[in-house]
Amino acid sequence: MDRSQILLLGLPIFLFCSDILNLFTTSPPPKPSPNDHHNIHQFQTKPRQVLPQQPLQFPIQKSSTIVGGLGNIGFGSVININFCVSCSYRGTAVTMKNMLESEFPGMQVILANHPAPLPKRLLSKVVPVVQFGIIGIILAGEQIFPRLGFAAPPPWYYSLRANRFGSIASTWLFGNLIQSFLQSSGAFEVFCNGELVFSKLMEHRFPGEIELRDVVGKRLASI
Repeated sequence: MDRSQILLLGLPIFLFCSDILNLFTTSPPPKPSPNDHHNIHQFQTKPRQVLPQQPLQFPIQKSSTIVGGLGNIGFGSVININFCVSCSYRGTAVTMKNMLESEFPGMQVILANHPAPLPKRLLSKVVPVVQFGIIGIILAGEQIFPRLGFAAPPPWYYSLRANRFGSIASTWLFGNLIQSFLQSSGAFEVFCNGELVFSKLMEHRFPGEIELRDVVGKRLASI
């Protein structure tokens, strides 16, 4: 086999090996052009533009003149709370007064004692007289009874006289208890501009703060 035949046989083998080698090798990246290099340099040197931050806009809560949902409808109105002083209702009355004045600015709240019925008040005036009368008899019964036409003091006088200090203390305490009962009315009456809006004497209970606020608010709104 001469040289030309060997070359003819080896050429296909060489081309075949070259194709296989190209399959497993990656081609090198293309060279960047001068224009591409200029664009990259310009992108890197260009300063970053910082956008100014806009403050967050929150909805502004408008100031409202509404207090307790009813506004200034209580301005110039008068609330009368008549309660039983001897029943120790003053603390409750003061709490309700502060609540109403806070919920209805400009409203005047007046606290006063609610008197007991007239018969009970008259009897309460008699109790101190009876108290001092019994105490006077205990201390000077031997001089008092002869002037009243008794030859001798009655037997109960000697029983009281035997324990003088105990009898005087019992008379004083028992008399004060009766007087407090006669002077107590058990009332907690609320008037709005002269009109009764809540009565403990009829409801047999105290009003709640929210309940009283709503009742007074509805009354003022209807005016």
